[in-house]
Amino acid sequence: MQIFTVGGAIRDELLGMPVQDRDYVVVGASPAAMLARGFKPVGKDFPVFLHPQSHEEYALARTERKTAPGYKGFAFNAAPAVTLREDLARRDLTINAMARAADGTLIDPYHGVDDLAAGVLRHVGPAFVEDPVRVLRLARFAARFARFTVAPETLALMRRMVADGEVDHLVAERVWQELAKGLLEERPSRMLAILRECGALARLLPEVDRLYGVPQRAECHPEVDTGVHVMMVVDESAARGCALPVRFAALLHDLGKGTTPASELPRHPGHEARSVELVDEVCKRLKVPADCREMAILVARHHGEIHRGRQLSAAAIVAVLESCDALRRPGRFEQLLEACACDFNGRLGWHDVAYPAAALFRQALAAASDVDVAAIARRCADAVQIGAQARVARVAAVSRLLSSPADPAC
Repeated sequence: MQIFTVGGAIRDELLGMPVQDRDYVVVGASPAAMLARGFKPVGKDFPVFLHPQSHEEYALARTERKTAPGYKGFAFNAAPAVTLREDLARRDLTINAMARAADGTLIDPYHGVDDLAAGVLRHVGPAFVEDPVRVLRLARFAARFARFTVAPETLALMRRMVADGEVDHLVAERVWQELAKGLLEERPSRMLAILRECGALARLLPEVDRLYGVPQRAECHPEVDTGVHVMMVVDESAARGCALPVRFAALLHDLGKGTTPASELPRHPGHEARSVELVDEVCKRLKVPADCREMAILVARHHGEIHRGRQLSAAAIVAVLESCDALRRPGRFEQLLEACACDFNGRLGWHDVAYPAAALFRQALAAASDVDVAAIARRCADAVQIGAQARVARVAAVSRLLSSPADPAC
């Protein structure tokens, strides 16, 4: 029995990056031998075991054979005779197909070190086309390693996989899992760019793909269409270190512009309502978690109003706060403002421009929150009137804020 550290741990170590998790491959062992050493079996698709002390995962070396479309259509062979080289051959990219022996020796049969040095994402072999998840994984790695390029022959394989319908077999949960990971990387726009270049974006997120070529508003740079703008907004959310719900909302906030009739451009009237409908459809299709879905819908519905904050009346501002449930969920409202700031700054030359609408709405929320609802309740003989009178008081508080010459949001 021989044990090797494999995959991402070796890659990140060679890149000088922190190693988060270590994966191990065991060569020359059987399931019975692993059980005899105290390893605990997990999973049913192929033999993976947990170390009795560290609880790290150890997988028997295996080969794979394609048996059906999709990413689950595989038969596995994990016999003791399977070699390390055979196990590494089934992996996706050369930079993930390296191993290190217990004595520190590096095993690199597919030249992953060379591709790390050159900054290239390259498939290990022709079996890459057998697993459609690899299209998403490679795009995600492009978002993580921003300086890396995709080998032309690998991009050609990805296009073939899309044309052959392999990507259509991906289940919603797996698409969301990889999309979420990619959005949390350093340059999430690169993930979307690679998916678009190979044709997968039109199959997985056609609502986003349609945004390319749609003009932005007249006051924005004409050379930046809505698709490019959305990518800039997503990267802005990454640069700010925003949470996943904000980054997902940044991706979907302008979907309605892709279905706005050309005769109504460039002002896009009503695109927010169209965006809300499309966001809901995307979230249902991909089975998006509730927090990400809620944020994406809030941003799609309200980002235009928040951008126009200084043009709104006090009553309209309070209506936005109430619609967003900001008084009860101020943390979520703050994330909404973060997403709006990313949208505002996600334009050429606007990265460092101050976004006064965020300050205005924070102040408005503070003013509305200071209203003593308990005191209003004590004065009200009719309980039905409590909410109405609280709203009147909040509008008055925000009105005073708007009329104050000391308002720093002006």
